[in-house]
Amino acid sequence: MTIALKTIIEPAPEDSQRAIAKAYNEAGERYLNYADGSLARLYGFDSQYSFGDHQTWAAIEDRLHRLRLSGQRSLRLLDLGCGPGTWIRRAVDRAHQMGFTEIVARGVDLSDSQIERARALSHVLSARAGISLTFEAGDIRTAFPEGDKSVDLCLCLYGVLNHVAVTELDAIMREIARVTAGQFIATVRTVGSTPTIYVEAVSAARSFHQNNRSDRLEVEFQNGRLASFNSHLFSRKEIRNLITPHMKIDDLRGLDLFHGRFSTDPRWNPESAQSTGGFMRELAALETRYSHDPEFMDHATHLLIVAGAQ
Repeated sequence: MTIALKTIIEPAPEDSQRAIAKAYNEAGERYLNYADGSLARLYGFDSQYSFGDHQTWAAIEDRLHRLRLSGQRSLRLLDLGCGPGTWIRRAVDRAHQMGFTEIVARGVDLSDSQIERARALSHVLSARAGISLTFEAGDIRTAFPEGDKSVDLCLCLYGVLNHVAVTELDAIMREIARVTAGQFIATVRTVGSTPTIYVEAVSAARSFHQNNRSDRLEVEFQNGRLASFNSHLFSRKEIRNLITPHMKIDDLRGLDLFHGRFSTDPRWNPESAQSTGGFMRELAALETRYSHDPEFMDHATHLLIVAGAQ
């Protein structure tokens, strides 16, 4: 049964980022659990996007390995839309394990509560010798304090660019290209992706509607809370046209083309229907086969973009 949304007053354009920050502030720790899985293990990769997470992490880890093999011992990282800081903490921790002796990392996010959570989760890591890990509440539409070509690895993962107005994307990419000497790694939601409400699992919503003409997502949560914020879905062609004027694309692929649709869900399926190792290997093979296929990529859950300085 479809439940009609209550009337939602859309905020004025200047309030769009405030609406996004409010949604992630209110989600609090629930966003961390939904997006990043359990806190028990930093490398648990046990969220609902675990297959795509593994692919994204492989791209990040490969960049770190290449830098270390080149003899580099200092590292500068930037995470745009860092949320609770999970991905930049992973990168900093692994870089420290690899032998980087000077690591400067900054995460920025619109949500004050997510920044507070990132700081709280980073105390032990920040205390290690040679690590400067900071988190700031801020808007990625403003100029970055990093100098020209000073960042070895710039991250912008899981829906951050989806929340930006299309008219502002080019300026953001120009700034990313300005500061990035190494690689830029991003993931975005696609035009054919499975439904999301971004801040929590879809089950937390009583109803929701993605308006692709106005690039707005309207959500009514189970507790009656209402939210309305920017949500622009990307095609493969659009993301390529956005990035190529500023950076060279090294890899562009679809993530979770099949896992999200064919993996069993323990909330619904009986134990007897749980996926076997053979079935999961077949899904992984399909992902690999079709991840770069133009006709399939627009139906992935996310697109993974790896780009470097031109």
